[in-house]
Amino acid sequence: MITTLSCDTSRLRAAVDFVKEQDTATLLPLLLPGLDGPELRALAERCDFSHAALLVFPPDEAALRTMITDCGLVVEAPPQPSVIVRERLAVRHQRRAADLTVEILRPAVDCPDGTRRMVEVFTLAVPPGSSLDTLATHERDQQHEAHVAFEVKAADPLVLRGLCAALGRYGATPDGGGYNPHENGTVFYFTAPPEAKAGYRRVELYAPGDHRDLLAAHLDEHRRRQPAESLLRLLTGAWTTQALAAFARLEVADAMDAQRSVTLAELARDVDACEPNLATLLRYLTMLGVVSEDGDGYRLTQTGELLRRDSEGSMRALALMYGGVFYESFAGLDHTVRTGQVAFEQRFHANHFDHFARDPRLAELFDQSMAAGSRMFDPLPAHPVLAAAADGATVVDIAGGNGELLCRILSAHPRLQGLLLERPHTVEAARRLLGAAGHTQRCTFRAGDFADVPAGGEVYVLSRVLHDWDDERCREILRHCARAMPATADLLVVERVLPADGSASLATAWDLHMMCNVGGRERRADHYARLFADAGLTLVDVAPLPLDGSVLHVRRTGPSPT
Repeated sequence: MITTLSCDTSRLRAAVDFVKEQDTATLLPLLLPGLDGPELRALAERCDFSHAALLVFPPDEAALRTMITDCGLVVEAPPQPSVIVRERLAVRHQRRAADLTVEILRPAVDCPDGTRRMVEVFTLAVPPGSSLDTLATHERDQQHEAHVAFEVKAADPLVLRGLCAALGRYGATPDGGGYNPHENGTVFYFTAPPEAKAGYRRVELYAPGDHRDLLAAHLDEHRRRQPAESLLRLLTGAWTTQALAAFARLEVADAMDAQRSVTLAELARDVDACEPNLATLLRYLTMLGVVSEDGDGYRLTQTGELLRRDSEGSMRALALMYGGVFYESFAGLDHTVRTGQVAFEQRFHANHFDHFARDPRLAELFDQSMAAGSRMFDPLPAHPVLAAAADGATVVDIAGGNGELLCRILSAHPRLQGLLLERPHTVEAARRLLGAAGHTQRCTFRAGDFADVPAGGEVYVLSRVLHDWDDERCREILRHCARAMPATADLLVVERVLPADGSASLATAWDLHMMCNVGGRERRADHYARLFADAGLTLVDVAPLPLDGSVLHVRRTGPSPT
């Protein structure tokens, strides 16, 4: 015990001396050889050397206090949990994170240049004879958690992205990171290049606030360099789907809010759940950023709020669909790939439209799930075609679901009329939604199929319909549209369009989903253009929408097809 405690004390004293000796402008070139001139000045202006960090393993709290005092340090604030280091240790040593209590102390260091920096001390208590002895020996030897840190002065996303890119240009590589909800800060770890001369191989960028959107790309790059870990995370994707679905089914989100914390005991009582098992689910969802944990309990994040029934833009129905019937059918994806047959039909012995029609509860959930993606529609009412439509013009929404999109269009343009074509049971749902918005007098509802597309409209809308069908059925639907459209009418087609360059897109994921569950597909813009041409239509323009959506503006090519 004396030897290991003395070792940790010596390591801590060396870290204190390092913090006193360095500053931002001298340390950055040591970590990133070749960094000089204007780029060095630019980096030094945007971040400050804030601390050096190390992980120590005192046998108990008294020994930790002695170590801190012997190094001339004073701890002014109570320790905080270290979520990030705890998770890294758990992964590295195949331990349960719950069994590792890692805390952070940040004693200040007064430096000769008049500045005050810190030594960040991660602590994991290892009593004599503990099963953690081997872990502690390995960590002391390898110094995995020893690092130097720079705090971003203005945590603007553009500045943060630029800093990460600059480190990469000089040989630093992503090495993990995380968001610490206890202090609302985001950490980006890098490994310094082999030629670094600072004595520390790990570099931290610390940005106050929640920057998990930028962190996700940083972690993706790290995982690409760790193929086994990357594959393991991919393989557990199904667990994430079911965790979110269970959270929605149990209505845990509805028993929480973002304004106040709710204790585990309260939640377990309110949703009638087993308390220890609910804690495990919430711990996982905390890692995903769906809920956050503080000293008083749990609260919803902005992401988690979308799983409440009553939240604006609720995506609860999507969670239930993707964790329900669509989850079951995806087990037959190999059957679809091998045979070309639709896995959903193999699992449920009917195509998904007929299966939903036989179950009113499921049909309603499906319509709600379609509406859950409605933020894709946010910019659509401002489309030039709708903005230019004459007073009294009719917008025909073909297979318009529960009327969410048509409702938005009529709300944005009080001078327009609406006509919604849908299946009988869905028409009634649309009538209720549009009626609640006060649009009943301006909207006509018609029960029917694609063959019943009404003639004479000025603007036609076909939203998330074509991806349900194969090319031949798409041509048939588009011919029905073309026959109904006057020569001056416009058709707006809303779909996720596959990128021509193969870049990452939600459309690529939905292409797999449509193949497995519907027998349809997503398509590239040039593919859609050919389908339009076959139906006597011309693609005029493609404009982006949220959630990787697109609106394709289409017009008649010539005379109405017979």
